[in-house]
Amino acid sequence: MEEKLDFLQKRRNIILQGGGAKRVEAQHKKGKQTARERLEQFLDPGSFVEVGTFVQSELEDASTLDIPLPGEGVVTGYGNLDGRLVYVFAQDFTVSGGSLGEKHAAKICRVMDLAAQNGAPFIGINDSGGARIQEGVMSLDGYGNIFFRNTVNSGVIPQISVMMGPSAGGAVYSPALTDFVFMVDDTSYMFITGPQVIKAVTGEEVSAEKLGGAVTHNQTSGVAHFRAKDEKECFQLIKKLLSYLPSNNLNDPPAASPAEPTLPAEDLANLVPADPNKAYDVVEVIKRIVDDSDFFQVHEQYARNAVVGFARIAGQAVGIIANQANYLAGCLDIDCSDKISRFVRFCDCFNIPLVTFVDVPGYLPGVHQEYGGIIRHGAKILYAYSEATVPQVSVILRKAYGGAYIAMNARSLGADFVFAWPTAEIAVMGPEGAINIINRREIEKAENPEKERKERVSEYRRKFANPYVAASRGWVDDVIHPVDTRRHLIRALDSLKNKFEDRPRKKHGNFPV
Repeated sequence: MEEKLDFLQKRRNIILQGGGAKRVEAQHKKGKQTARERLEQFLDPGSFVEVGTFVQSELEDASTLDIPLPGEGVVTGYGNLDGRLVYVFAQDFTVSGGSLGEKHAAKICRVMDLAAQNGAPFIGINDSGGARIQEGVMSLDGYGNIFFRNTVNSGVIPQISVMMGPSAGGAVYSPALTDFVFMVDDTSYMFITGPQVIKAVTGEEVSAEKLGGAVTHNQTSGVAHFRAKDEKECFQLIKKLLSYLPSNNLNDPPAASPAEPTLPAEDLANLVPADPNKAYDVVEVIKRIVDDSDFFQVHEQYARNAVVGFARIAGQAVGIIANQANYLAGCLDIDCSDKISRFVRFCDCFNIPLVTFVDVPGYLPGVHQEYGGIIRHGAKILYAYSEATVPQVSVILRKAYGGAYIAMNARSLGADFVFAWPTAEIAVMGPEGAINIINRREIEKAENPEKERKERVSEYRRKFANPYVAASRGWVDDVIHPVDTRRHLIRALDSLKNKFEDRPRKKHGNFPV
C-alpha cells in the first residue's frame, strides 16, 4: 500500500507542476499567473475541488510516470465564490500553450454538464494558443462539443468567459456564446486570424494588441463587456457581477439589505436641463436613485450613447437601461441597439426586473447607419422588450420622440408602469422638425420667417411636447416630481414581484440578428 500511495503522490505532483518551473517562470514574466494560481486567488480559500485530475491522452503504460501533457493543459472543477457554488475551468498555458485537444475539451464539457445539472454559474478562464494541431479534427470536434453546450445552457445558467491570455481562431467562439466576456489589459487577445495571417493575406500590418486587445474589444467591436487593468481587478469585477445574478433561471437574483442613495435625491430636480439641446450625464441621475448610489455598468466603453448595467433598488437587483444624452445626444444607432437588446434579453432570462430611463431624440441619421442595417439592428430592441416578461418600469426624463420613444419600452411594448418627469417631451418628432413639416408653407409666406418659425416651435412645444398628452391616453401612469422617482420605482417593483405572463407556446421566436 505504501508503494501505491507514493506512486499516487508522485503522479499528482507532476500534474500539479504543470509545464514545469521554466514555463511557469515564463508565464510570470508576462505578468500572468498559472491556471492553479488563478483559481486559488479567485475562489474562496480552500473551496476548490478538482475534477478530472488524471485525465490523459493515449495512456499506454499506467505503471510509468511519463505524463507528456500534465492535466491536458486545463484545470477543471468546482468551488465557492463568496459562498456560492460555481463550476470553473482554467487553461494552463504552461502545458502545450494551453492548446485544446480531445481530452482537454472533454474535461471542459464535463464541468459544463455538471454546472447545468446543478444549476450553478459556469466560469471559464481562457489562456490558450488554440487548437492542438497534432490532434487534427479531434480538436475541432472538441470545440464543437463546447459550443453546443454553451448554446444549450444559454439562459439556463450564467456563463462567463475570462480572457487572460491569447484566444484565436475557433477558440474565440465559445466566449462569444457566453453571457459576459472579461479582458485584461496587455495580456489578453481575441481574434479569428492573427496579425501574421492578416499580413500574409491582405498585406495589412497590425499588432496583436491593436487587432484584438482589451481596448479594441471593449471600445470598438463590443465583443468584450468588461476591461481590467490586471488579473486581480478582473476577479473582483467578476465577483461583483455575480452578486447581482441568480445561480440559474429558476432562482431569483440575490437580495441585499436596502440602502438609501449616498448622493442627494434633491439634485434630481436640476440635473436634467430643461433645454432639450443641452447635454448631461444620465449616470448621475441613476446614482441618485439606486441603493448606495452604486451602479455597475456593463459594456461601459462601447456604444456610449446608451448605458446599461446592474444596481439595486430597495435591495432588489435590477437591470438598468438609459439613453446617454452627452454622447450622440442619446440617439439610437446600430451599436447601442445591439448593446441594449442583448442586455434586456439577459435580464429577462434570469428574472431581473428592468428599469429604463428615457431621453431619446430618435435614431441616428446617416448613410452609414442605413447601409449598416439600422432597421434590422433597431428592431432588436423592439423584439427584446416585447419578448421580456420580467417586471418592466420606464421613466421618461426628457425627450421621447418617434419610433425611438416606442423602442425604449413604451407601454405598447410591454412596460408595466411608465412614469414621466415634468420635463418629458413625448411626440412623433421634436418641435423643430415637426414645424418644418406641418407649417412649412406658413413660415415661407411670413414677413419674418425666422420669427414665425420660433413662434410655431414654441406653440408646438407648449401644446404637444409634454407628458400630458400621453398621460391623458393612459400611456403614462403618472407625471412625477424627479425627487420622488426612487419612491415610485420601489412601489412599482414591489407591486410586480409576483408578475406572471402566459405567452403563446412556440419553439422559439425568430430574433432579428
